[in-house]
Amino acid sequence: MRALLLITLLVSLVSLKSHAQKDTTATVDLLGEMNKTAPEKTKLLPDKILFTQRIFWGEKGLMRNFNVFELTPEKRQKELKVRRTMLVAHQVMGMLTLGGMVAQGIVGAKLYSATGSNYQSLKDTHEGLAAAVNVGYFSTAALSLFAPPKMLNERKGYSSIKLHRGLAIIHLSAMIATNILAGSLGGNPSLRPYHRAAAYTAFGAFAASMIVIKF
Repeated sequence: MRALLLITLLVSLVSLKSHAQKDTTATVDLLGEMNKTAPEKTKLLPDKILFTQRIFWGEKGLMRNFNVFELTPEKRQKELKVRRTMLVAHQVMGMLTLGGMVAQGIVGAKLYSATGSNYQSLKDTHEGLAAAVNVGYFSTAALSLFAPPKMLNERKGYSSIKLHRGLAIIHLSAMIATNILAGSLGGNPSLRPYHRAAAYTAFGAFAASMIVIKF
């Protein structure tokens, strides 16, 4: 588990800069094409965007009520810079959350065999880490879900982005299950194996989703 974390962190750090540079180049190219296109033919939003993005960033989204985010080519360029910043923060928060998951898993494993005062100390530490991981996890998710949409439609067929999203469904479901089972352990200790399985599933899918996005 520690080796997986180290590999993920190294790959993520190396790729952050290259992804930001690629996004910048793509944005400049796209906006250059827009300037050559008649305003009535300019397409500023992809055909399909997430429901959360549509609420804020759709043609009639909440953010369109602010002059700075009017749907124009020039302001869309600024919007894409906001998107890049949010997605870089999404990756950084994801790495920190993954580290918290590893620490929580190590403490949790010790908790199963602990007794007496040592048990209570480990339990408090585990719960503190759980709270931090939850904040980090759902903050990481929010940075992606509420980021402005990209410029182009997605390509058909396989892509690392689609696999990343598929894994996100798995680790989100597992995170919810982990929290529900954690709240039920006090009255039903027999749920421990299921809680542990849900936690490992969340960690594995989360780590895999971070790795596939780099390749």
